[in-house]
Amino acid sequence: MKNAPVILVTGALAFALAPLHAEEVTYIEHVQPLFEAQCAGCHGVNAPYVGDFDQDEDHYVEMGIGPRMDSYADLIMFVVYPDTGALMRRLDDGSSHPEGKPGNMYEHLGADGDERQRNLAVFKAWVGDDAWNLERWGDITKQQLDRLELAY
Repeated sequence: MKNAPVILVTGALAFALAPLHAEEVTYIEHVQPLFEAQCAGCHGVNAPYVGDFDQDEDHYVEMGIGPRMDSYADLIMFVVYPDTGALMRRLDDGSSHPEGKPGNMYEHLGADGDERQRNLAVFKAWVGDDAWNLERWGDITKQQLDRLELAY
């Protein structure tokens, strides 16, 4: 049985990821608490809406504040439209980037590499299997959009 190592590794990976996929990953149960713990300090209720942020980005960046993302509707804007893929580009660990470069917000997903990977896995599961991509609106395909799950 020369495929035994492959089968064992595949089974081990499936078992390790089972907790995230055993139940549907939702915004309310999984993403919102993670967002509040890791992201709300800069992207919460005191942050400007994306239009206001875009008008005076340098000012807000200097203050250490990003655009507001503290609701499902606000966060979806950074996944689907108008800032398609921005959430994925910013949180990616580098595994989806051609140069292996992590996004500028990846480091804020946790105190260490293990915590960041666990938290990234939650965001990836919420976005959907095979839906995590770094494409912008003009480059994303209908097939890629169809893979998005984003359960509330």
